[in-house]
Amino acid sequence: MRILLTLLLLSLIAAQPLFAQQKQLGIDDLMNRKLFPSSLSNIQWRNDNVFTWNSNNRIVQGVAKTGAVDTIFSLESLNQEFEKSNQEKLKSIPTFKWEDENTFRFTNDSKIFRFNILTKNLILASSYDAVAENMDFEPTTNRLAFTKENNLFVSSNGKVVAVTADTNKGIVNGKTVHRNEFGIKGGTFWSPKGNLLAFYRMDETMVTEYPLVNIDERVAKVEYMRYPMAGMASHHVTVGVYNPEKEQVVFLKTGEPAEQYLTNITWNPDEKFIYIVVLNRNQNHLWLNKYDAVSGDFVKTLFEEADNEYVEPLNGLVFLKTNPSQFIWQSRRDGFNHLYLYDTEGKLINQITKGSWEVTAFQCLNPKETKIYYTSTQESPLERHLFSVELKSGKTKKHTIGEGIHTTHISPDGKYIIDRLSSLTIGSRTVLLNEKAESLRLIAEDINPLKEFILGKTSFVTLKADDGSDLYGRLILPLGFDASKKYPVLVYVYGGPHSQLVTNTWLGGANLYLNYLATKGYIVWTMDNHGTSNRGADFEQAIHRSLGDIENADQMIGIAYLKSLPYVDSARIGIDGWSYGGFLTLTLKLRNPGIFKVATCGGPVIDWKYYEIMYGERYMDTPDQNPEGYKKSSILNYVDQLDGKLLVIHGAQDNTVVWQNSLQFIQTCIQKGKQVDYFIYPQHKHNVSGTDRLHLYKKLADYYDQNL
Repeated sequence: MRILLTLLLLSLIAAQPLFAQQKQLGIDDLMNRKLFPSSLSNIQWRNDNVFTWNSNNRIVQGVAKTGAVDTIFSLESLNQEFEKSNQEKLKSIPTFKWEDENTFRFTNDSKIFRFNILTKNLILASSYDAVAENMDFEPTTNRLAFTKENNLFVSSNGKVVAVTADTNKGIVNGKTVHRNEFGIKGGTFWSPKGNLLAFYRMDETMVTEYPLVNIDERVAKVEYMRYPMAGMASHHVTVGVYNPEKEQVVFLKTGEPAEQYLTNITWNPDEKFIYIVVLNRNQNHLWLNKYDAVSGDFVKTLFEEADNEYVEPLNGLVFLKTNPSQFIWQSRRDGFNHLYLYDTEGKLINQITKGSWEVTAFQCLNPKETKIYYTSTQESPLERHLFSVELKSGKTKKHTIGEGIHTTHISPDGKYIIDRLSSLTIGSRTVLLNEKAESLRLIAEDINPLKEFILGKTSFVTLKADDGSDLYGRLILPLGFDASKKYPVLVYVYGGPHSQLVTNTWLGGANLYLNYLATKGYIVWTMDNHGTSNRGADFEQAIHRSLGDIENADQMIGIAYLKSLPYVDSARIGIDGWSYGGFLTLTLKLRNPGIFKVATCGGPVIDWKYYEIMYGERYMDTPDQNPEGYKKSSILNYVDQLDGKLLVIHGAQDNTVVWQNSLQFIQTCIQKGKQVDYFIYPQHKHNVSGTDRLHLYKKLADYYDQNL
């Protein structure tokens, strides 16, 4: 007996460290950045052989050839140089960019600096007002473009010039337009040598002013934004070209109709011409047009593209340095996004990449410009790998190693590749590869940032849609899963364009919140339906003019799969989603009565006639063109079928899915005698961010515990 007790005691003592490490995720852990996979910050190539990154307030460099690692500068040593120049000290090592192998550029306290690590020379390159926005620095000329309120300014050699002087707040200059659709990420475009500046001018005076209520003041104040709803008047956009030497602006003659989209602005290498993709309001026809940058005259249309559903140009032209009369163009004209080689006369030289897969990113050309590096879904829609393709032969080569999502940085000479991998089982691993796709050495890794926690098992599931397409799902089992028991299910859905929730990356693309729900005893399920990205045009465009239909059919295939599992409690299925996911949550809840015991949604589109025209009309056309589609997709038409518990959440300052959407839904529920729970975040826009997000997580989790 004594021997047995001793053995039992020893076994318990031996097990203590294991149990001590196996913590469960708590609600407060969800915002802990230390539990996210770490990676090298601000990693970039300094020259062909040396790369750098920021670490613990130091600038660290690694030598590709030898593997040597050392510190270039610390925050303390950099601040010593700041003191010598009578500049305010840095609080942390800044995010910087190498201009050459010895000089980097960074911004601090509304000032742009250059620092030479050999001479230790600190130079103030430019500065701007604290209220300035949309800064765009041109390093060759040291010119800085920026906006204040609705006008554009350029600073050069200490002189600030007002490029525009519009007093009507409905006219905006130098800012992003078309509500950031079509790959537009800014409103200013410096020419290659910095001699000219192209910029957007957006006239919104004809667009309806939409009210948002600011409750910060004692008497609530109405603040207006311009919000063009589907089928209503759209803004008019033009492109100006500013000459800093002459201080003159010329506007490109982009023609009529005024309600069109001007996208993918690209300068010709010689600065004489500008290329603009002109897209019609119906978004089914584009023209790649060439304009004279000096006169503004239209020169010619290089080519056109049209599609019965829609075309969506997202990427500008990439010119070859060795042959500036040729450029690379991205298009989905054959059903998948691929690379094409054109000349500036509009002649197609050849299609560079081909196949039933998507190019997800153009990376670069090698120095001789004989091959292109790109990222694609060639291996699997769930993965991203780096490939290269030879321009002449079309021969491709895979450069990344290991299943998962790869993020790469290619050395200027193309001989080395820094490759960060993330997969279902690897949080982050960064290695150095050579051009032969051989691994040279490990740079950094954070295999499992959650090693102290015990999680439910995550796995991928592949189902078949009605048309035979693969539907990829992610299943997270509860903590301490027992196949002989029955568990409630929480379905998390988004399902809209430009999204992919299920990928072979850390935790399968799930966040800590979904894994937290699994620790509380829920099975958590997510599936990407038709309409989501990286599957080709047919898969995505299947939703055109009938949002909610095929997504509903696909998601119900996922529900049928869940109900077939012996450990799923079919009477306790819940669903949650935000934005487009909010729209689909309500679609699934109301169009499939009796299936979902509980539903929660945030910022939901209720009726697409309340959504903005750029996105809304791409997928639905206008209400006049597609009345039946709008009627069928409207959540308001299914309120009679509401059963079970429903919580709707909205940000009162939402400028993406305006508050009117959920208010209309609540009003209809009242009219139909349907009970619904409703919660508002008064000071948030489309997403609940910051510390309030923890409040949101707790509210949702409590709602499931109480009702599911």
